[in-house]
Amino acid sequence: MIIKLLFWFSFFIVFYTYIGYGILIWGINFLKGIFSKAVDGISQDKFEPEVALIIAAFNEEDYIADKIKNTLELDYPKGKLHVYFITDGSNDSTPAIVASHPQITLFHQPERRGKAAAMNRAIQLVNEPFVVFCDANTMLNLECIKEIIAPYAHPKVGAVAGEKKIFQSAAGKAASAGEGLYWKYESFLKKQDARLYSVVGAAGELFSVRRELYQPIETGVIIEDFVLSLRIAMKGYVVQYAPGAYAMEAASASIKEEQKRKVRICAGGFQAMVMLKGLFNIFRYGVLSFQYISHRVLRWSVTPVFLFLLFPLNLVLVFNRAGIIYDLSLAGQLLFYILGFTGWYYANRNVSVKALYVPYYFLFMNISVFAGFKRFIGGKQTVLWDKAAREKIA
Repeated sequence: MIIKLLFWFSFFIVFYTYIGYGILIWGINFLKGIFSKAVDGISQDKFEPEVALIIAAFNEEDYIADKIKNTLELDYPKGKLHVYFITDGSNDSTPAIVASHPQITLFHQPERRGKAAAMNRAIQLVNEPFVVFCDANTMLNLECIKEIIAPYAHPKVGAVAGEKKIFQSAAGKAASAGEGLYWKYESFLKKQDARLYSVVGAAGELFSVRRELYQPIETGVIIEDFVLSLRIAMKGYVVQYAPGAYAMEAASASIKEEQKRKVRICAGGFQAMVMLKGLFNIFRYGVLSFQYISHRVLRWSVTPVFLFLLFPLNLVLVFNRAGIIYDLSLAGQLLFYILGFTGWYYANRNVSVKALYVPYYFLFMNISVFAGFKRFIGGKQTVLWDKAAREKIA
């Protein structure tokens, strides 16, 4: 009886984390739409304040010329968009290339202290009331700044998360296929989270904040964008979502490079849970705590444990002839793992097989959590990380 209860509890946690939560908040938002006459969204009419666009670039000489061209083409009223590149620690030609463009302000110092430190330094050197952060290896759509700033017309909006899109290479490599699929689902969840109350954390590829709400990030923070945006939400503001503002990023060059990135993020997730422990107080933060735990905490903590516990529990139940439902579930798990490991085999050869995207990437994400936890416990994940190699967007 205890084995059965543990099996079904494990199944419920896994299902809720990856499917059930999305269904639940979609259903709540659907009902809200029926019974509420409020109009979704915020008016964008002529809300075009001065904006600082801060781009962190460390040794990005392969991307920087394209990034500068893309940045200078952004559609925003002349004189209201101020562009800053911070290239701290770069020892290639990145600072020189940026400095050759008089329209851009360059911040540079020889010492490399990590992205969080660079953001802290840059925020002290700009005066604009709204700040947009993005990475040097991403390309923004022309309307990006207008779209990501528009929600600030509402005074309760403290930060806005942009959309991240993965460039799918013509070769259809496994890394781009799996990563792209993951971010499509994440985009759906962000849209539903924003409609319910607030986006649960922003991605550093593209996000923005009210400058007055920026809280300096401690040295050693791994996923600084996530911590910063949720701290703003904890102050009573909401993090909105602007799918019309997107950063296009090439996929990791290989599945090994993608694993490097995933493990780092997972290590940062454990660190963030400690730093944001106040968010576990659902009596204080209500819906925000519910979203945070459901969307983020479960993925980064107990769900991978319950996922891999399901198989041995299922084996015990089958050996004890608990019923046909357990025979079928074991067969389903066996098939899923076979497909997943077959996907792993092809992914390591940089070959994508569409039928294997879901099982492989799902297992890949959950295994990365254990590797990330090991790094977190050992204190081996530095903020001065060796960034994952990525394809170049044509």
